[in-house]
Formats: sequence, structure tokens, C-alpha cells
Amino acid sequence: MKLQELLRGVAVKNSTAADDLEICEVRYDSRAVQAGDLFVAIRGFATDGHQYIGKALEQGAVAVVCEEAPAGVPAVVVENARQALAEIAANRFGHPADSMVMLGVTGTNGKTTTTYLVKHMLEDAGHKVGLIGTNQNLIGDEVIETERTTPESYELHALFARMRDAGCTHVVMEVSSHSLVLDRVHGIRFAVGAFTNLTQDHLDFHKTMEEYRKAKAMLFAISDKGVINLDDDAAQAMLEDAKCPCLTFSCEKDAADLTAKNIRLYADGVEFVAATKGEIARVKLPIPGHFSVENALAALGMVLQTGMPLSDAAHSLATAKGVKGRVEVVPTNTDYTVLIDYAHTPDGVENVLRAVRGFAKGRVVALFGCGGDRDRTKRPKMGKIAAELADFCVVTSDNPRTEDPKAIIDDILEGMKGTKTPMQVIVDRPEAIHWALAHAKKDDVIVLMGKGHETYQEVNHVKHHMDEREIVASFFDNKG
Repeated sequence: MKLQELLRGVAVKNSTAADDLEICEVRYDSRAVQAGDLFVAIRGFATDGHQYIGKALEQGAVAVVCEEAPAGVPAVVVENARQALAEIAANRFGHPADSMVMLGVTGTNGKTTTTYLVKHMLEDAGHKVGLIGTNQNLIGDEVIETERTTPESYELHALFARMRDAGCTHVVMEVSSHSLVLDRVHGIRFAVGAFTNLTQDHLDFHKTMEEYRKAKAMLFAISDKGVINLDDDAAQAMLEDAKCPCLTFSCEKDAADLTAKNIRLYADGVEFVAATKGEIARVKLPIPGHFSVENALAALGMVLQTGMPLSDAAHSLATAKGVKGRVEVVPTNTDYTVLIDYAHTPDGVENVLRAVRGFAKGRVVALFGCGGDRDRTKRPKMGKIAAELADFCVVTSDNPRTEDPKAIIDDILEGMKGTKTPMQVIVDRPEAIHWALAHAKKDDVIVLMGKGHETYQEVNHVKHHMDEREIVASFFDNKG
């Protein structure tokens, strides 16, 4: 593809590169550059791609796209290299997003489950759907592993192209606050954008809750229609900032466009009556917890905004399946229950423990840690919430990354001071899980929080295999 074709629509300040250059591939990681490639220098968290322009040229790059060009380099200078990368990617893959109905979900918690529910309902309606999210990417039933919630723009458009070529008519995706701020979704127009909730997370990046909220609100500047959780404290501000008409949903407020009434919570799911514009439908969803009602409303709101009748959508939810790592039951064949959940924020911990308290016959045992190199202020909050809602706590490691696991645990324990909840501290997570299983009592519910769908533990930039399902299985294998 020629350089001028890749740059179609890109706001170029000046260029010293020949328009008719034939480009083999586009790269933004200098380590991957090969002869004939175009290198796009973007500024990252830890490093700046501009520092590697020389290396990229040495490896065979024929031109660079950058915000500041060194002298004598075949360069295309742009105002914003991240936006340019997104525009180049769209050109490279033939603007695949334009040929499908794009649906985006943002929020601190609930994004993954909401996207899966939307996918399920759309597929029941006869559509082929692509999904992009935290757990995995899907093209219909084909699984594509993922590294981050919302991929970098180039990978994102490559995925869109695969989905388009596979016959997808719709794409439902998680849209992280990082992706909005860092222009990973720049140039994409969403038919529907949804907001689930806002609770403390990612303050190492956004610095303040208001900055975090405004990042989420960016989705409603690039969406034709919106869906907003009216029960969330940030709802009013989100509605005021929204640049599109929005449908609101609520479990508590009759003023919402879509409401849930007569909510019933069970160990194996939820039931409620959904009502909108004089239409009502009974909803049964086989995923437990009050938050499942909220996720179901968000998903219903999204498909309603695409024109699906409420009755069809409600009927479809009855056959929806839970998501790996979200209140996931681990088979044990014992007289107690083991659950795995991705809860890694104060709100996430509170939601899952309250959900479990709703059906647990015995003790609620919370096993958890906190991630390293992330917002430290949430650690004591998570400890406090766990101690208040659980009958027993096992404090351990999550992904320590470059931090000392014991120091992370000390931060957690700070929030547990003064509580009477018994606890055990075991740094090694597999050992902690085995200890919890060995001390389980009849009817206990042991909740392994934080890892969810993840099958690794990250220590000093290295991901070590660690699947909690295997750890639980190994306990019973060794036992018997």
C-alpha cells in the first residue's frame, strides 16, 4: 500500500517522505520493524517512540510518522501521532468498523458481563457478532486471546477487519477509559455507547475521580445513542456531558426509561420485571447477584437502542451463560462452594460479597490481594470492605508486578485494623488457596477474588502461569 493511501484523511503538518513510497506494513513498536515498513512513533507510559526512530530506520523503516522529526529523516509530521495511527490503521484495513454496527460499553465494573449479554441477545436475533473485551476476543464462537481490555488502534482495526471478513454484522466491545484518553478508539463511530458505573480504579493514571469520569464520558461524544445507569452517582454529570440522546436505566428510580421491579435474588440467578414505555417483560437471568440485574438492564438498554423488542430481549436472557471469572463456580464435589471472581476494586469486592451473602448458608470466606504498581489508596478500602462483609478473610498476593507483595498486604491490613473478622495472611497465593480449602467447613462459600479469568501472576514484568481452577483441582488430587 502506498504511503499517500495510508495517510488519506490524516492531518499532516509537513512531510519529507515521498507520497508514492510502497509500505509493506505499519509498526508502532520499533522492535517489530522490518524492511519496507512505516514506523509510527507514539508516546507511551514508560517510553516515547520518538526515541526509537533511529533504531526503526536501521531496521529498514522507509518512513516515520511522528510529532517531532529528527533532521534528515523521511518523516511525516503530525499533531497527534496516536490519532494518526488510528486513522492509518483504518485506511490500512479498509475502514472495517464502518461496515458493522458498533456497540461500546464503558464503566468501572460490569463491562464484560454486559458485552456478553448483548452478544447473546443479538445472536439470538440472528446476527453474527464480534466481541472485544477483558476476557477474550470473539468472532462468533472463535476465541482470540487478548492482552488488554481495548487493544491499541492498529490491532483493533485488524480485529475489525477479521470480524468483517467473517461476516459479522455487529461488534460489541468494552471501551476502557485508557482507550478513550489514548485515542485507541479514535475515528470509530458507535451506534450505541453504554455506561455501567463509576467507582475507584485507575487513579494511578487518571489522578482524580472527576478526571476518570470525564474519560468515560468521552464515549458519548462518539456515539449516536447512549445508555446510562441512573442509579450511579455520576449519572447526572454523564448525562450533562453526553453529546447524544440517552436512555436511562435503574433498579431504584421510576424516572428512568428502563426499570427493574420485583427483583428476586437466588443462588443460581436473578428474576425481575423490566419495564419501558408502557411495555413490560419478565426477565430470568441465570447469573446470581444484584449487580447481575444492573448488567442485564445495561444490556437490555443497548439492544433496545438498536430496535430490538423488549419481549425478544427478555426471552433471550433466560438462556444466557455466565462469564468465566465472574461469580464462576469451581467444581469440587464437596459440601462447600468455591467461587472465582475478578473483583479487584472496592466496589467490585463489595458487590460480589454482598451477592454471596444473599445465598450463602454457611460462612463467607474472602480470599484476595491487590495489584502492584496500581492505585495504592484502594488497598485499605478493599481490606475494610472484605472484613465488614466476610466471616473470614485470607489476605494474599494478586499481581504484585514490581512491588514487594508483603508491602502490598501491609497496605490492605491497614484498612482491616479494628475489625473483629478473623483472618489469615499467606503471601503465596496457591498456598493461600490450599489453606482456605483445607480449613473449609460445611456450607462455606470461599470467594477467590481478583484474578477472575486471568491464568497468570505477574511478578517483575514476567507472567507466571497460575490458574486458580488448576490450583483448586490440585488440592483435591493431592488429598485423594
